[in-house]
Amino acid sequence: MKKLLLICSALLMMMSAKAQFPMMGGGNAAPKVTGRISATILDSLTKQPVEYATVSLVNTKTSKPVNGGLTDAKGKVTIQNVAPGDYKMVVGFIGYTTKNIMVKTTPEKPDNNIGDVFLSGGASTLNEVTIEGKKSMIENKIDRMVYNAEADATNAGGDATDVMRKVPMLSVDINGNVQLRGSAVRVLINGKPSGTMANSVADALKMIPADQIKSVEVITNPSAKYEAEGSGGIINIITKKSNAEGVSGSVNASAGTRQNTGNFNLTAKSGRFSANTALGGMYAYAQDSRVIFFNQLPGSSVLQDGTSAWKREMFNGSLGLDYDFNAYNNISTNAKYNRFYNGGPGSSLLNTNVGGQITNLTNVSTTDMTNNNLDWNMDYRRTTKKQGEEFSVAGQLTEGRNINDFSNNINGNSLTASVNTGKNREYTIQTDYVYPFSKTVTFEVGGKGIFRNIKSEFGQGSGKIFDYDQNVGAAYSTIAFNLTKKIKFKGGVRTEYTAIEYNDINGNLINDDYLNLFPNAVISQTISGSTTVKLAYNKRIQRPSLAYLNPFNNQSNPVNTFEGNPALDPELSHNVELGYSTFIKGSMINASLFYRNTRNVIENIVRAASGITSTTFANVGNTNSYGANLFGSYNPTPKWTLMSNIAVNTYEIRSRDDLQGMNEGTYINYNFFMRSATAFKGGWNLELFGVVNSPRYTYQSKTQAMFFYGGAVKKDIMKKQGTIGLNLLNPFNRDLHINTVSRSADAYQTQNIYYPLRQIGLNFSYKFGKLKFTEKKKIKNDDVKQEQQQGGGMGGGMGQGK
Repeated sequence: MKKLLLICSALLMMMSAKAQFPMMGGGNAAPKVTGRISATILDSLTKQPVEYATVSLVNTKTSKPVNGGLTDAKGKVTIQNVAPGDYKMVVGFIGYTTKNIMVKTTPEKPDNNIGDVFLSGGASTLNEVTIEGKKSMIENKIDRMVYNAEADATNAGGDATDVMRKVPMLSVDINGNVQLRGSAVRVLINGKPSGTMANSVADALKMIPADQIKSVEVITNPSAKYEAEGSGGIINIITKKSNAEGVSGSVNASAGTRQNTGNFNLTAKSGRFSANTALGGMYAYAQDSRVIFFNQLPGSSVLQDGTSAWKREMFNGSLGLDYDFNAYNNISTNAKYNRFYNGGPGSSLLNTNVGGQITNLTNVSTTDMTNNNLDWNMDYRRTTKKQGEEFSVAGQLTEGRNINDFSNNINGNSLTASVNTGKNREYTIQTDYVYPFSKTVTFEVGGKGIFRNIKSEFGQGSGKIFDYDQNVGAAYSTIAFNLTKKIKFKGGVRTEYTAIEYNDINGNLINDDYLNLFPNAVISQTISGSTTVKLAYNKRIQRPSLAYLNPFNNQSNPVNTFEGNPALDPELSHNVELGYSTFIKGSMINASLFYRNTRNVIENIVRAASGITSTTFANVGNTNSYGANLFGSYNPTPKWTLMSNIAVNTYEIRSRDDLQGMNEGTYINYNFFMRSATAFKGGWNLELFGVVNSPRYTYQSKTQAMFFYGGAVKKDIMKKQGTIGLNLLNPFNRDLHINTVSRSADAYQTQNIYYPLRQIGLNFSYKFGKLKFTEKKKIKNDDVKQEQQQGGGMGGGMGQGK
């Protein structure tokens, strides 16, 4: 621990000193005062805002443009970093006469609000300004694919799960869990992790209104600046933030046959200070889920048939503050609290056969799983006159408390009950520095320290405590430059040192540590103005989270217990990708081939234990996986968009000698998504989609293929400030049948879950003020492997309809 603290302290001091040096500018002079010029552009006849009007600021002494911007939906524009002086503001838009306004700022009054500027109709050519259109829905960058959700009108009234289904290369299962190329991914919000995401990505996504998402970044080849996350990659959800003066916000609500949600967002901005807050809640009705579970061991078997009626409740609230000291220094802070509850009663019939003797039993059960999480961060950012140069320091605290209670009453007289309380606390500090040597060469360097403590208390007064410390120190550097006008390169290396110390449930002290080096590189060539190819390599790691490590023996299902494994090693993977992307007359094709080699693959395994089966996690072996992804978007008409994504990858495990499984060959996993979105006159939108998931394999199990489908009809109201719609999911089938078969050397299981899926719901959203977003640098802890929500046994995951 002392060694780790010294490493982190040295890194932070080094980064701070390096960052401060170029800002001194030879004399330690303070930066000049700069301000901002703002205005509201309106039509002179209708007095309505002119959106996407171009505003250019020209220095009257030099006659050269110095800055500019585009107006938002309210016609507002703010031009930043304006030095005191005399300027000519040139305002124009197609169909209007260009307007020139003289503007002056002084050191004593650096900010100048021009107020309303009226444009008159005309056909003048805008010689002094550049006209820009709306963003494309899909953007392809050197190391990521970007889906601009705000450019997709069909997102209104939905949640983040609906948005993720439309993002290239992603697949979303029936529970709302997200995968990229057949692997789990780390989901970040504005570049930072969340305790809510750590517990359940699917639940957390349902608490984010689609209207609040600016874009979604799919990062298949994260640079060394990011945590060395697992092989899947990173999904970064960029939310919206208002830069406009005054108050703006939104309200979203939905009511349906399965669940009801409500969200409220508010942003207030005055001068250099802004504040934002959000409140949200969700309630899912208790609906019966049926599970038929068959378990066979040598000399015995058990058949379990029952139902559970779980309800789900969620609540979150957040408060954020942001202040610009001047044009170069900014400080921000944000706190977010989340509470999730899953649980309810269940009952099942147990038919046991031991040596030919048959016994019939009845089990009445209750389960209570509650998660509480608090995330708080503080960020400082400093920029300079040099475009692109930036130094930042950030700190974050994450605290969580998870409770898992259960009781089983068999035949009215055999009662088992237990309580497991898990507590986690995580402190993070990081610093980053970006220095652009030129417009085409950028260098980045940074350091980070993560200090985690996990405690799990077992039973009622048993005194058993699992106490786990994991501390990570990291340093990185990256460089990006153009080899030629059409060939770009970005690469780097990251070093991470991990120290682990824990007391097992028997009180034994165990220590472990490891040092890893993570290189990455991507080279991209533009073949034409709209076609690019790229080749990328990276090495990644995934450390197991509490769900994988916790040794608590969960007996909520009396015939199939569950416990974690604190002795798990992290997964290490090498990834190579060849990608191709082209845009043709508004349509897009993105194709990629990839290879992944993963060591110490973590999967769940089944084993015999005292006449029943027990499920845990293990490093089952190593794997080589080959795959391909094809995403296409086509517009048969300007208002009709067809979108499809096909992902295929191989699954093959080279297993440990001491572990046997049912899947020892090579298998194919695939996912197919198809979507049609059409806009009609009068603000109407129609959307239809379907998802096909192939059978899913692990070394010891196979889950059969599944298909689900849905659609939505939406109508703009209140002058396009509001939306009302009808959403459908599997309207013709109440249940989705999920069949899983598992086999080990001494156990055989089948599990059939009849999952209540059908949803018919109404949604409403309303925006007051235009929410225009910027992305803040935040802490990103993306190194922990997260457990995916899966259909489980009785009381251990069944009935958790999303």
